Amino acid sequence: MWRKIHSNRDPRDTLFSELKKEFQPYVVKGAARFRSAAATYPRLFFAGMIVALLISLALSFTVFRQPDKLVTSVSEPRANPASDGFDQIMQATAKMRETIRLKGLVDSLTAKKQLSKADTLLLDSALDRLQQIHHTLK
Repeated sequence: MWRKIHSNRDPRDTLFSELKKEFQPYVVKGAARFRSAAATYPRLFFAGMIVALLISLALSFTVFRQPDKLVTSVSEPRANPASDGFDQIMQATAKMRETIRLKGLVDSLTAKKQLSKADTLLLDSALDRLQQIHHTLK
C-alpha cells in the first residue's frame, strides 16, 4: 500500500555536520575576532567576568531566591487507634439514628394537610439538621 522511500544519502551527513559546513566561516571569523579582542584588552574582559559574577551572586540571593519550604509536622502516633476507630463508628451510628428519626418526623409532618406555626418551625429545623448531618458525612 505505501511505498518505501529510499534515500541515497551518505550516513555520515548529519544535521550538525551540515550546519557546521554552512556556518563554519562565520564561526571561525567570530572566534578570531574574540581572540584578538581578548588579547588586546585582557583587563577589560577580566573586569567583565568579575562584574558578571557579582551580578549573578546578587541576583541569586535576591531575585532568584526560593522561599523556604515549611516543614510539615509529623503527627505523633495515637495511643489507641482501635478505640479511635470505634469512636468514629459510634458517631456515625448516632448520626444515622438521628437521620432516621428526623426523616420520620419530616414524613409525618408532610403527611398533614394543614401545618400549624409550630409544625412549620419543627419541619424547618428538622430539614436544617438533616442538611448539617449530610455535610458532615461528606
